[in-house]
This record gives sequence, C-alpha cells and structure tokens, in this order.
Amino acid sequence: MASLLRQMNSISVLGARLGHVVRKMTTPQPLVLCGPSGAGKSTLMKKLTDEFVNNFGFSVSHTTRQPRAGEEHGVHYFFVTRQEMQEAISSGEFIEHAEYSGNLYGTSKKAVQDVLSKGKICILDIDMQGVIQVKNTDLKAQCVFIRPPSIEDLKKRLLARGTETEESLARRLNVAEKEMEYGALKGNFDLVVVNDEVDQAYQELRAFMLPAIQLQNSN
Repeated sequence: MASLLRQMNSISVLGARLGHVVRKMTTPQPLVLCGPSGAGKSTLMKKLTDEFVNNFGFSVSHTTRQPRAGEEHGVHYFFVTRQEMQEAISSGEFIEHAEYSGNLYGTSKKAVQDVLSKGKICILDIDMQGVIQVKNTDLKAQCVFIRPPSIEDLKKRLLARGTETEESLARRLNVAEKEMEYGALKGNFDLVVVNDEVDQAYQELRAFMLPAIQLQNSN
C-alpha cells in the first residue's frame, strides 16, 4: 500500500509539472483590429495598451513607400524596396499584404512571431483585405471590428479632421461602406464594437479581451 501511495504521489507531482510546462508553452492569441478610417480604432487600441501595458505588443509592418519625417526603420515600419517585398511575398513570408496608392504594405510572419515569442498578445491593425488573408492562415487570431454608428457619422468625423479633400473623402467613404458590409456578416468577426461613445466602446473591447489577458498573466 505504501509503495502504491508513493507511486501515486510521483504521478501527481509529474502531472503538476507537466501542467506547468503546458501553461508556460501556451502562446497568446493575436488580436486583429479592423475598421474604417475615422471609426476610432486607434483611440480604443491606445486605451487598451495603456491600461495593460505589459500584455500587448505591435507587429511592425513592411512598406515600399518612402519614410515620412520622424519615422524610423524597424520602429514605425520596415521600409523596403518593391522588389524585396515582392520576393518575400512570393516566398510566403507574409501573413497579409495589400497595395495602396502604388505602395505595398504587409505583415510578415516574423514580425508577429517576434511579439509572440515575448509572451505578449500581438496586435495587428489591418484592413478588410488583411483580415480575409489572415483567416486563411493558421494564426488563430481573435478578430474585432470597430465601426462608427453610421456612414453619416463617419463622414462628420472625417470632415472634422480637416485633412480630407473631396476626392479622398469620397474614396474613404466608399471603402468604409464595403468594410461595414463585411463587418456586418455573421462569422467574419468575433466581436463588433459600435464606437458611438468611446468609454462604452472601450468597455466592450476590454471585457472581450480580459479572459485572454488573465490567461496570459497566469502563465
């Protein structure tokens, strides 16, 4: 009997150790944030990362456009040539990519892995095209769509910036309508947040992410 108890205790200790190892090996699910320009996505993202400063990390995207004043290579973007990026895309090094105004943008697998390897929840701030591509990978990300109450409300927000031309405003609203249609389709996102009032919208996003944050903190 004593020998049997010792064996059972040994198994229990081994199980506890294995459970600890499994918890340690758990990789946080990335968080994909998508939404029209002007929906308040950046504001909500900042509130989340300010409150949980040690839990999140950003994947640094690649682009073929020229750096703007104050932008640093490897911090704001990885600035590369079109040939370099096209070769990397062909080699399967990117999770998602798209072209805007003649420039390529994309998220590399390495950029995401660099964040995940630190035990942080990787945030991908991408558009509808990027979300569609991510869903065809094995990334297993949690996808959240941030939307304005209406197109009319979004138009007011964009005009309030004072940076839009008539042409650029029309282009943004056209893209936003398509994104909101995609966001409304059941199954495309794990959570849809209507950003009518910032604090309320943030509480919805916070409540959604809290289980993942608590799991991460327990590892």
